Amino acid sequence: MSMSFTEDSLCRDNPLLLPVNEQKTVYDGFITVQDKDLRIKIILPPDLQLKKAKLHCCWQLKHLLRGYEAIVKQRLQQSADLSSFILELKTILEVGLKSRPECRSIPPPQYYSQIISEMETLGWDKMVYIDMEFQTLKLKAEDSSGRQHMFTVRLKAKSTLEQLYSQFLLVLDSLTEFWDVLDEIDEKTWILEPENPSRSDTMRRIAIGNNVSIKVEVDPRHPKMLPECCLLGAEHAVTPLRNKLNANMHLWNPDSSVLHNLRDVLEIEFPSPATHEKSSFSVECGICYSYRLESAIPDQVCNDPRCGQPFHQACLYEWLRALPTCRQSFSIIFGECPYCSKPITVKMPSEVQKL
Repeated sequence: MSMSFTEDSLCRDNPLLLPVNEQKTVYDGFITVQDKDLRIKIILPPDLQLKKAKLHCCWQLKHLLRGYEAIVKQRLQQSADLSSFILELKTILEVGLKSRPECRSIPPPQYYSQIISEMETLGWDKMVYIDMEFQTLKLKAEDSSGRQHMFTVRLKAKSTLEQLYSQFLLVLDSLTEFWDVLDEIDEKTWILEPENPSRSDTMRRIAIGNNVSIKVEVDPRHPKMLPECCLLGAEHAVTPLRNKLNANMHLWNPDSSVLHNLRDVLEIEFPSPATHEKSSFSVECGICYSYRLESAIPDQVCNDPRCGQPFHQACLYEWLRALPTCRQSFSIIFGECPYCSKPITVKMPSEVQKL
């Protein structure tokens, strides 16, 4: 009587899940959760004990149950019968659907046909990647200077792929001059930072000489205008360059390239890969004896012309802080150079100031 009641309850609540053999040890079909049919196959042992049952799930069901495997296993061990287990499994799936909104519904066939049709119009050679759900794809494009770019499309927009691609090309065209400016700097000077610049990086730290460099921040909207400049290095080397920058700023010509203008304004020739080895400017820190410390390079320099030893900001800060003679004023630490014992200062690293 109890077994019959259980089978009736199972069939009534799950009409698409049916036994496929007389012994009723194998059930195959679908369980329905929030109007979503999910394929499942349940294999029971001859004694019909749920503890030893095996579940075979479709990929959508596996995706929904990701992270809930231990709970499903526990329910198999503790549920009184198959009907009770299926009921609890549905409860777990409802929770999974709430936490993964993208799994709630499957787009109609027309959705996939539309994407394929749009890709045929746009050109399959422009596709780099598309996910299994046809929700996200990556497309590649080339700007007018031949640079390759990629962009990601979330397929929820009302615009067609062709329209989105055209809009992306317009954005690339608007940034062409900006990238031309930075490409010239990258090709004709030694870049100290960033180590591997990306297309989104607007800053370049350019080597001028041993322990002397200039950091420029190029405006993508007005790439040929005078950029924000910051000269880095020992004061005796930086001061003459700063004076030239201030005195010659009026000579800046927006029709010329940024690199050409920097040469004229600073009255210098930048070391280039054609004339110098990068090792000439990759001077290691005088404390940790390495060039790069995570992403930082030595940018603190002793101002004594006879010393000029560079240090990482973090290294110099820790060194000076450990000296009994050091003193601090706000975020500035005062002490003595580890090499020549002349006065030296360092600003407290930003990560320390936040503590």
